[in-house]
Amino acid sequence: MDIVAVPAAFGSAICFAIASALEQSAVKQEKTSRPLDPRLIVRLAHRPRWLLGWVPEAGGTGLQALALNFGALALVEPILISGLFLAIPLAAVLNRRRVHTRDFGVVALGGVGLVAFLVAAQPRDGVPQPSLAGWLGVALWTVPALAGCLIAAWRVQGPARGALLGVATGLLFATGASLLKTVSAKVATDPLSVFTTWQFYALAVVGGCAITLNQNAFESGRIAVPLTAITITDPFVSVAIGVTAFHEKVSTGWPHVGVQVFAVLAMVSGIVLAGRSRSERRDRSGREARARSAQPRQPG
Repeated sequence: MDIVAVPAAFGSAICFAIASALEQSAVKQEKTSRPLDPRLIVRLAHRPRWLLGWVPEAGGTGLQALALNFGALALVEPILISGLFLAIPLAAVLNRRRVHTRDFGVVALGGVGLVAFLVAAQPRDGVPQPSLAGWLGVALWTVPALAGCLIAAWRVQGPARGALLGVATGLLFATGASLLKTVSAKVATDPLSVFTTWQFYALAVVGGCAITLNQNAFESGRIAVPLTAITITDPFVSVAIGVTAFHEKVSTGWPHVGVQVFAVLAMVSGIVLAGRSRSERRDRSGREARARSAQPRQPG
């Protein structure tokens, strides 16, 4: 039923892009906080622009659930990268900041890699409900990866911190999407049974942590850095979860595997370049220089 899943996924991408731009413009007005600090959410709840971002966020989540109910996890989540090209210029307008050429280069590198991976992999649907062993297998590699990103993010600042927190957020978004797929399948058949499944409550916990980390990531540089990391990590991890837990099928013959390997290298390079971006530093230096020039000179 890709005729439903694909348009719904694109609609979700647009909604998430608008929400990300609104939320990031509000988060930039807050002082940098520690990862997973719930007090950041409390402070943001007093900002109208951040609250407004929850309107497209809710719409995007609904469309994502619809798409996941009809399409494979490995198909739906990569489509969400299309919203990245809308979120970056929109955030620049909201923050009254120009879009750097390097930002589009980083996005293009990661985006081309992801599209190439999707075309070469040719994902196909699998089982609607993974087994308990499948979920445990996902936890065995996602939890250490998440912990490693958080620990490293504590030790760095600036764009590198935003990239690391973006990868961690992407991990949580992908995990949440897999849980959302199972929950939406339950809702379609027996809505009341959802409240008796552990996936529903796990989705609430993972979703809450993802929202908080997402705001932390937006604090650490312009939206291009964390959003590139989030948007590339989320679908890439979703494909891995789809294959291992949902038993979704991807092409493994030659030259498909070769294209997938080069595509993964391109995506990783996009995240690394985003973390090493110096454009945020140039912006900050420019603002400081303008502030100094605006100060009245003292008589000599």
